[in-house]
Amino acid sequence: MPSQLRFGEEDFLRCRFAISPLWETQDAVRTLRRPDRHGYHGPWLRRVRAAAAGLDLAPLWLLMPRRGSSPDWLSPPPLGPLTAFEDEIAAVRSADPAAARAETARSLACTPGALESARGRAWLADPVRMVRELADLLEAAWRVLVAPEWPRLRALLEADVAFHSRRLAEVGLGALLPELDARLSWDGRTLTLPQGRYARDLGGRGLLLMPSVFCWPDVITGFEAPWQPMLVYPARGIGGLWAEPAGRTPQALVRLLGRNRAAVLAALGEPATTTALAHRLRLAPSSVSDHLSVLRAAGLLTAARHGHQVLYARTPLGTALAAGAG
Repeated sequence: MPSQLRFGEEDFLRCRFAISPLWETQDAVRTLRRPDRHGYHGPWLRRVRAAAAGLDLAPLWLLMPRRGSSPDWLSPPPLGPLTAFEDEIAAVRSADPAAARAETARSLACTPGALESARGRAWLADPVRMVRELADLLEAAWRVLVAPEWPRLRALLEADVAFHSRRLAEVGLGALLPELDARLSWDGRTLTLPQGRYARDLGGRGLLLMPSVFCWPDVITGFEAPWQPMLVYPARGIGGLWAEPAGRTPQALVRLLGRNRAAVLAALGEPATTTALAHRLRLAPSSVSDHLSVLRAAGLLTAARHGHQVLYARTPLGTALAAGAG
């Protein structure tokens, strides 16, 4: 039996998109141990293998059962559309020890023997220390596994949110939800998901929609109070996430625009920020910013603000020019 999330009138008004570096960190840790998630991430896995070996991730893996739940206090839903990791980890560190203990006990119960293990007993005996140690480990995992790649990851996630926000304006929430993943279905009031065996009312809290790089091939839900119910789905474009820039920009485009400006236009197959383009093309952000301004003034790009970021995308003219030059 699939799972169902039932919408009331208030829920339609309280759906939102968000991006979470904390969630990506947790799912990066989970991906290291899940061969079924490795398909799209070979280059990343090779880059982080040596550094990841220096982390003791066993405590986090113990709270990531294949069947069952992870503690919500370790991954609270982000409050804004793009919350900084520093703010998210601060929320983890400020978790109520009693609530963290109860959630951790429920998660440990999903793994045979975990509650009775030395680590499980120590956590439940001293939840203040548990919160501190697991927050420290999450922060170390962020620095090693995700932070070096965050400009690239953030660009892909922001592009997904920008695309689906446009689709929301075009077709409405009911038509958008099944587009997030082919396994989702919608009947006007109820969203049906491929896994789990539950039926829940959203209860007027709406639904937080969150794209993820590392959750593929899963669609993940969370809904325990006091957190807003959440749907995490694989982001668009992960197949090309780790692809390096093409070795050569088309020469016709180079002759028309100049090498670096042509490279910026060619790199915008998906919307991206100035920082992400600079990282991808190995150019100074100030140089990329200048090229983007010129391309936008020429009608080849558009710019749209998402939170504190500005996403640049090719106009039809810019796409035609890039494609014709290719």
